[in-house]
Amino acid sequence: MLIQPLPSLTMGLFALVQALLLLALTPLLTGLSRQIRARMHSRRGPGLWQDYRDIAKLLKRQDVAPEQAGPVFRVMPYVLLGSMLLVSMTLPVLTRFSPFGAAGDLIALLYLFALFRFFFSLSGLDTGSTFAGIGASRELTLGVLVEPTLILALLVVALITGSTNIGAISATLSAGWISPTATFLALLACGFATFIEMGKIPFDVAEAEQELQEGPLTEYSGSGLALVKWGIGLKQVVMAELFLAVFIPLGKVTELTAPSLLWALVATVIKLVVVFTLASLLENSLARGRFLLIPRVTWLGFGVAALSFVFYLTGL
Repeated sequence: MLIQPLPSLTMGLFALVQALLLLALTPLLTGLSRQIRARMHSRRGPGLWQDYRDIAKLLKRQDVAPEQAGPVFRVMPYVLLGSMLLVSMTLPVLTRFSPFGAAGDLIALLYLFALFRFFFSLSGLDTGSTFAGIGASRELTLGVLVEPTLILALLVVALITGSTNIGAISATLSAGWISPTATFLALLACGFATFIEMGKIPFDVAEAEQELQEGPLTEYSGSGLALVKWGIGLKQVVMAELFLAVFIPLGKVTELTAPSLLWALVATVIKLVVVFTLASLLENSLARGRFLLIPRVTWLGFGVAALSFVFYLTGL
């Protein structure tokens, strides 16, 4: 496995700026999704900048917590936002290497995603609300169904490149696909899992608080709700960027110069806009399905991931 040195102070600051950049772009990209949805529904929509205004408004309001809520309920918004910011710092967003060097390990990233889901679900149970508890159980069920597909797809590309470092995977695949068939099937499986993790129909409606899937948010208000919504939106951006960094590592630079970084930034924004646009067009072309039917669909994605592993073993 390729091991990169631990990040220096300069690279640490670069990783922090990169994470803050994705955080700043999050309301714009989620607002784009809402605008596309509204247009496809023949509505005017809330506007492209509405998510910025919503977050700013909520941050000014007071938090109100249930009397029986414990520490998990209060710390969850910070865990959600912090875990996704940490993932954002490790991804090769602008460069072909991870700003965190050897710390940008694929297995560690998967654990951070699991931490996000664990605290999100546990906060619903911590409130004592029946509605929030049902939403938490559905979130955990979805995780059990989707995460194996994501893990297996990323494991295949890690085996192909010979490294679990996200930067090394991105750099290797940017030079060409070693096992085209296995890599392409892993791309399809990872794209399928990314679509689900971004909270798209028919698996979820990420902005609908009345949905059982968003039950854990029922008792949140004020700045806590703002941070949770920002964290959920950032997870969508991070999932999209993880998919792009692994399978479509185009427009990335190897040197930290101002012109090259500016070009990489423009390329990153364009790719994220394209991913969110395609995901929004696809989700609004589908009907909302019953939650009990989701296992049948997710098993199809896992089958594609398993098939990519078979093709890797055969060297195709």
